[in-house]
Amino acid sequence: MAAKDAPPRWDRTMQQRLARGEAAALGELYDRFASLVQALAHRVLGDESAADAVTREVFAHVWEHPDTYDHRQGPLRTWIATTTQRLAVERLRASEKAALGGDSPEELAALEGRVRHAAVAARADYIVHSMPHPLRAALELAYFQRRDYRQAAADLGVTEDEARRRLRLGLQLLSTAHDAGAPPELGGAR
Repeated sequence: MAAKDAPPRWDRTMQQRLARGEAAALGELYDRFASLVQALAHRVLGDESAADAVTREVFAHVWEHPDTYDHRQGPLRTWIATTTQRLAVERLRASEKAALGGDSPEELAALEGRVRHAAVAARADYIVHSMPHPLRAALELAYFQRRDYRQAAADLGVTEDEARRRLRLGLQLLSTAHDAGAPPELGGAR
């Protein structure tokens, strides 16, 4: 395996420990990622108790299926976030469908639109919180404080070219939230 394809040592070791059934490994994983899982689930579902239930489901899935993590698809953190999003979207879809009471094409289309919107918003949150601090800081200045690249450059103490580069890269990363397509079903997925 090429060095660039190798997962971080912590990810690889954690997967091996989980596969061996080490409860302490699950505890460490929970300590590291529970707030991420809870926040993503809450972002999709908008309900604290439903987010708590999804958090439990995610860590149960990780515990029961550590072998489904594939390092070629990204870091362990990304796998956990993707699993969270899938489970939360699945729960949202089921609860919204139950609330509809009918199965008309218009109602189902509206439901899928709400589910897609929630999934994209959760993915965007994850992307923003996962991007390097310099990119996130530039985006926050542009979005929350309505700074243009010149003002952001002055606030960040960087050149205007660097501020433009950071904003462009941050926006390119953020645009991938929509590129992910419709949220997949959990089924046999990782």
